Amino acid sequence: MSKKRVVVICPGRGTYNKEELGYLARYHSDKHSMIEVIDQYRISQNQPTITELDSMKAYSMRTHTAGENASPLIYGCAMGDFQAIDPDKYEIVAVTGNSMGWYIALAAAGALDPKAGIAVINTMGSMMTDGVIGGQIIYPLIDENWQWDQAKADMVEQVMADINATGDARVYTSIKLGGYIVFGADNAGLKALEERLPKVEDRYPMKLYNHAAFHTPLLNETSQKAFKMLPASLFQAPKVPLIDGQGHIWNPYSTDTFALHNYTLGAQVHDYYDFSKAVEVAIKEFAPDNLVILGPGATLGGAVAQTLIRHNWQGMSCKQDFIARQKSDPFILAMGMEAQRQLVV
Repeated sequence: MSKKRVVVICPGRGTYNKEELGYLARYHSDKHSMIEVIDQYRISQNQPTITELDSMKAYSMRTHTAGENASPLIYGCAMGDFQAIDPDKYEIVAVTGNSMGWYIALAAAGALDPKAGIAVINTMGSMMTDGVIGGQIIYPLIDENWQWDQAKADMVEQVMADINATGDARVYTSIKLGGYIVFGADNAGLKALEERLPKVEDRYPMKLYNHAAFHTPLLNETSQKAFKMLPASLFQAPKVPLIDGQGHIWNPYSTDTFALHNYTLGAQVHDYYDFSKAVEVAIKEFAPDNLVILGPGATLGGAVAQTLIRHNWQGMSCKQDFIARQKSDPFILAMGMEAQRQLVV
């Protein structure tokens, strides 16, 4: 039987929630060497190990969502899932990720070895320990059928322009996330967005708890700090193609590791992250049989599906098409969902 070709998608922040407590122990208690590298690094930094965080009796928003804890914990869970993909059934043809998932993608694709992977993840995740810079708000740009609503997108652009024109606040596009936009803004900008954007579903605009204004110019200083702390020598050419947050493909035999280091700590930190473009490149350039989303959690599934719908991929043109396809012959396999996980491991 020939292997199925898959593109692997790595999760970002906000994917290890109350339901995911114990995920590492539940699925990856056998991956001692991988977990040991992460835990030993955390001990060297006087931080709680991911084993300790994962085995806490109760989930704590304050503890588990803090960047310095959430980042390595999600990394450990995701890398465990990556290693659990059945190599006899699946050929991994490319790897990508959303936001912090880019760092996980670097490690999964082999551009960072295990020690370099936790060094990058932990350093970048700990940048906000002394105080979170700005914040993020998520807002839909689609209708109830998950189809793109250009009028809504135009309205959002105008709201951003109007807020920035006041000179009292700064608002930027942070992530293009399928059918959603994630804004990155300073505190005045967050307040203005919450006041000016029309309410949708009694949920949006939704502020993301404990998230900084990632992927915006507000993080220019964070980028400069990262360059001083993380040398280019940590990076190597990936073993499988990597798709970044601009839709650029980093190939095993043509990657300039200095350019990869420069993108990762430069544009990736202070320019918007186009996850929608990364997924578009994944499907159009690699034509995979499936997209595998690593756990923990499965929150990226909607954004990926909305991107497929926008490109009418394999005849999926609305939410109902996608749901029907997932029931009959799932194109997206989310390892954070037990039934789909069993198809992958």
